[in-house]
Amino acid sequence: MTTALITHPDCLKHVTPEGHPEQVARLEYVLEALTPLDLLRIEAPLASDADLLRVHPQDYIDMLGPRVPEEGQIALDEDTWLSPGSLDAARRAAGAVVRAVDMVLSGEVGNAFAAIRPPGHHAETAKPMGFCIFGNAALAAKYALDHHGLSRVAVVDFDVHHGNGTQDLLWNEPRALVVTSQQVPLWPGTGEASERGAHDNILNVPLPPESDGAVMRSAYSDEVFPRLKAFQPELIILSAGFDCHRDDPLANLNWATEDYAWLTAELCKLADELCGGSVVSTLEGGYDLKALAASAKAHVEELVRAASDD
Repeated sequence: MTTALITHPDCLKHVTPEGHPEQVARLEYVLEALTPLDLLRIEAPLASDADLLRVHPQDYIDMLGPRVPEEGQIALDEDTWLSPGSLDAARRAAGAVVRAVDMVLSGEVGNAFAAIRPPGHHAETAKPMGFCIFGNAALAAKYALDHHGLSRVAVVDFDVHHGNGTQDLLWNEPRALVVTSQQVPLWPGTGEASERGAHDNILNVPLPPESDGAVMRSAYSDEVFPRLKAFQPELIILSAGFDCHRDDPLANLNWATEDYAWLTAELCKLADELCGGSVVSTLEGGYDLKALAASAKAHVEELVRAASDD
């Protein structure tokens, strides 16, 4: 089978102020790096209100539209901005993961990567945060559970910053297992192992500053993979942040590009064992442009390899 690459030009129209780390060039670099790969390229639809309502209340959705400026940018908080194209970009990002879930669960593709921005894993129930507007990974999980009728979905978040939004959105969802590894201490200040969810459905894996890929591999082998095996998910959703890379300017972990390839390959092997290889991945962080591009390419190459083995 093949791997779907789901994206849309609207995601390039979310424009942040000059010097902001979550910039248009991030997606440009990723898409350029993926150009040589044999992927099924799909345009992301706009997420409907009905889909967004799976994780966000109507008043939050309604608040965003009037805030979109006619020109320039306005701040939703100190990190999160809106430009004229931002809301369409955010709806395309959310729509991309919905389309990815449909394609993977229907057997149309083996797995899928949503190359989107703005990212999503910091957006809480009614709060934009940390560059994020809608909770893309959490939405994908709820859509798979409620629309496709799955019983168990796992989200694995390996961004360097804790996926506080995904944790918030799925805290009370017993059908979802949220596994998130992150540097601790680091913004946003959450992600301790003691944060376990309302149904013991959240596994936080704190990683110490300056730790490297060997520490990550040990943590995933000892903690994450056994927990996933015990949960027996029918779909694995990846929040694919590439800011654990040693070259990233916003954090202090020391992963190499090969570590992303290893982690992706191991998660795909596990998915093959547990759920017929069903994996949906969505782009989160990564702020050194060259490291982001190389790591995202390594990630998608492993997705392609896994899909071709199905």
